[in-house]
Amino acid sequence: MSADLKGAMTALITPFKNGKLDEETFSKLVKRQIDNKIDVVVPVGTTGESATLSHEEHRRCIEIAVDVCKGTNAKVMAGAGSNATWEAVGIAEFAQSHGADGILSVTPYYNKPMQEGLYQHYKAIANAVEIPVLLYNVPGRTACDLLPETIYRLFNDCSNIFGVKEATGSIERCVDLLAHEPKLSVISGEDAINYPILSNGGSGVISVTSNILPNKTADLTHAALNGDYHEAKRINDELYTINKILFCESNPIPIKAAMYIAGLLETLEYRLPLTEPSKENMKKIENVINQYNIKGF
Repeated sequence: MSADLKGAMTALITPFKNGKLDEETFSKLVKRQIDNKIDVVVPVGTTGESATLSHEEHRRCIEIAVDVCKGTNAKVMAGAGSNATWEAVGIAEFAQSHGADGILSVTPYYNKPMQEGLYQHYKAIANAVEIPVLLYNVPGRTACDLLPETIYRLFNDCSNIFGVKEATGSIERCVDLLAHEPKLSVISGEDAINYPILSNGGSGVISVTSNILPNKTADLTHAALNGDYHEAKRINDELYTINKILFCESNPIPIKAAMYIAGLLETLEYRLPLTEPSKENMKKIENVINQYNIKGF
């Protein structure tokens, strides 16, 4: 099953309207991803503001993504992360029961568990479901680093844990992982280095930028996976400017602003404590967006 969870994947934003989940726009955004050759959509990850969604909203996003992808070639890897293991298990069970093809689970944030705690956390999640589980390591946001030795242990002990979304920003870490465990799926979680990770044997990308340029992210990823590294590097270089500006403030502040500027969102809304970008950064984002040809719905 996990063989399908590779390629070009999008860490979906969650649109709001008047403070509530905008279900209609979310459905349209998922369909747009499918229409632009994205292989897997990833609802309610950290880019989807999962930390500030209600349980009902979180579940609804998974349901919508599954419904829209039904009958297409696109898969759904649902965000199922929490700093409480019981809560992550519950989300994972819900995702499986409602037809998700797999789950993505971020390391527990704030708690700062030791490696044994991380092992037990992920083992509990993996044992609760049969669908594939992708680990998600992003220490810059969680203050918690899932070390290679723990990843190998989980990969070997839990048959449905198939890989890791690596967002340390370290190419050396990705080389280390694949040198020691070639069968592990290493997925890029850092848009600026998608090409280097793919060319080192990465299985795909989970992209923020592909919310706005899914076609370009799909072309880059598919070129690399087909061995056309020159074309993949060319696209990666072309996307460098937008990849950088989309992290001028905390994700997903800039990507939602970019999508609003491009006409993909009717309203620009975040959940506190996230707020709109500064006027200066808003102008910078707008200037960069104007350099790209962005496909609408």
